[in-house]
Amino acid sequence: MSVVRPFRGLRPTAGHAAEVASPPYDVLNAQEARAIVGRRPNSFLRVNKAELEFDDGVDPHSEQVYARAKANLERLVADGLMARDPTPCFTLYRITMAGRSQTGLVALCPVDEYDAGRIKKHEHTQPDKVADRADHIELLGAQAGPVFCTFRHDERVAELFETITAGPADVDFTADDGVRHELWVVDDALIQGIIDAFAAVPDIYIADGHHRSEAAAVVCHRYREKNAATTGDEPTNFYLNVIFPDRELHIMPYNRAVRDLGGLTLDGLLGAAREAFEVEPSDAVVAPEEPHAFGLYCEGRWFRLTARDGSFDPESPTGSIDAEILQSNLLGPALGIADPRTDERIAFVGGIRGTDELVRLVDSGEFAAAFSLCATSIEQLLRVADAGDVMPPKSTWFEPKLRSGLVVNLLTE
Repeated sequence: MSVVRPFRGLRPTAGHAAEVASPPYDVLNAQEARAIVGRRPNSFLRVNKAELEFDDGVDPHSEQVYARAKANLERLVADGLMARDPTPCFTLYRITMAGRSQTGLVALCPVDEYDAGRIKKHEHTQPDKVADRADHIELLGAQAGPVFCTFRHDERVAELFETITAGPADVDFTADDGVRHELWVVDDALIQGIIDAFAAVPDIYIADGHHRSEAAAVVCHRYREKNAATTGDEPTNFYLNVIFPDRELHIMPYNRAVRDLGGLTLDGLLGAAREAFEVEPSDAVVAPEEPHAFGLYCEGRWFRLTARDGSFDPESPTGSIDAEILQSNLLGPALGIADPRTDERIAFVGGIRGTDELVRLVDSGEFAAAFSLCATSIEQLLRVADAGDVMPPKSTWFEPKLRSGLVVNLLTE
């Protein structure tokens, strides 16, 4: 059983969605964010990444930055660019990129469901990142960035989504990156239908947004510690999600680049690789489309690596993921990268940048070699979460990204 709740969202007023909506805070550095705000001064980045308004030396986790975020949110409301829904409602959010569409439900989910593991996760969180988002939520008095979730396809939910999206969208714009965003506000009798349909969905899974989920839980527990007489219905007991069916999600490869070969020559690296992989030179770029195949680019040459039988456990939810196969059979033992989460010798390259970026990084001399991987499947992610396990670091790159500022959850009645 999955619990979803309608709410009075704060959203851009008519005609202002395109100028307010922004990329997520965690895919941009301050310089990139400033460039966007220079073009779109009302961008929600002023709320989600307010450090862009300060000198580079400012602590982005400081109270003055969070206070500026709150002031910027209040300005968007005061200037009539955002307004709160008069009654609780759901929103359907469709994103279309390169001809592919995914439609999800914007809703609140209970923190208690997350704490109990009924909203399933597949990632560890870093305390400093959680503290940043928790402080941001608490001082802002709002959850500004939604968590990106998924669920296994359900026919009843699919029929409801189809019915709702058959009519014209309430918001429809194409962002600067060519991605189209459409929203349908659901404020009628279909609200109960959505609640009932999701009650039959066994589980919700976090796809992207573990730190935002954990931060929402931290804020909830802080409130409960300060207020003994709680009812469980307080705004802090719920957090903002967009929930998509698994069949519609698109995961791109998450590639790797290493700064040095750990004292090996290219021949030495290939020799080490042959212990667990079939190794073949390639005259063409290697961008694997099948699991357990990898590309290696080094010294201007491409090689295809195919994992040998016995180099991994096909029954292991985590061990059979390509990022883990490469790590445990080559990056760790041959290159000495014991912990890819902390080793500065390795960099991760989102698949949207393509193999051209791998070639550029190596040819620039900044990196010695790069590895291309096949994309992790959504079913692999769900298997890991069902097993209560953790995905290898940087093993999923979801595209397209959710825009922030389209629907905000205020922590007030």
